[in-house]
Amino acid sequence: MSVLAPFKPHFGTNQVLTPAAASAAVAIGFGDKSIRVCNSGAAVGYFRTGIAAAGTVTATAADVPVLPGESLVIEKPQDHDTLAHISATGTTFQVMSGEGGI
Repeated sequence: MSVLAPFKPHFGTNQVLTPAAASAAVAIGFGDKSIRVCNSGAAVGYFRTGIAAAGTVTATAADVPVLPGESLVIEKPQDHDTLAHISATGTTFQVMSGEGGI
């Protein structure tokens, strides 16, 4: 698969997250179309995006996995303003919103 457009970061939005055994959520780029998630830790982590006003956004092991050392860019609905994350043994995510990269 070829990339149609490179990831264009929304500078200043990068967040360092520490997923743990309980799901936690953070605000992400409302209006941005893409999310880049890099797992710089040593364990697999999982995430999902959602809308805070629609209820609690909670991640489980059934959501998008990010392996250690892996970086993913996913398209998200523009109105998704929350990213939930979880990791059974703990890890570190770098999360940034932007455009493209799909």
